Amino acid sequence: MKPNIHPSYQQVVFHDTAADKFFIIGSTLSTSRTIELKGITYPYVPIDVSSESHPFYTGKQKVNKSDGRVAKFNQRFGVLGSKK
Repeated sequence: MKPNIHPSYQQVVFHDTAADKFFIIGSTLSTSRTIELKGITYPYVPIDVSSESHPFYTGKQKVNKSDGRVAKFNQRFGVLGSKK
C-alpha cells in the first residue's frame, strides 16, 4: 500500500438526537466537533435517525395496506372477479 493516501481511521461518537443515544463506531469521517465520553475525547457527529429511533427497527412502523395501486384496484374491481 502507498503511504499517506488513505484517510485516517478513528473511533467516532455518533449521537442519535431523536433517541438521545450515543454510538462509538470506527469511521474515516472527520469533524471539527468533539465530545468527551467515558473520560476519552472523541470526534462528534450528530445524526437524526439510527437503529434506536427508526420505526422499522423499533417495531413502531405503520404498514398501510390500503395504499398503492393494487389496493385501489382491488377496492374498485376486486369484488367483480370473485363471483362465478
